[in-house]
Amino acid sequence: MSDARTPAQIEADIARRRSELAVTLDEIGVRMHPATIMGDAKAKVAAKVDHTAGRACATAHRLVSDVKARLTTEDGAPRLERIVPVAMVAVGVIGLIAVSSRKHGK
Repeated sequence: MSDARTPAQIEADIARRRSELAVTLDEIGVRMHPATIMGDAKAKVAAKVDHTAGRACATAHRLVSDVKARLTTEDGAPRLERIVPVAMVAVGVIGLIAVSSRKHGK
């Protein structure tokens, strides 16, 4: 029977397994510690916020570029035929808001 081990080999094997179990239990303890759980949760939220903010920034940049492209020529000169109507609509909306807020304020 070649599987016969000496008591010293068995004791060494037990000591090695105890050491491995101790390391495993320490790792579980660290992972299950409330501070670790909170840190992981904060990191996930921060990553999600960074991702969302990045997408929002890219979208805003794209919108601004689109508006700029519509209101200027390719050489950067303003297109008055497009700017004047937009400005007039903006002034009209602001005027309506002002009149409406005065009526509600009385």
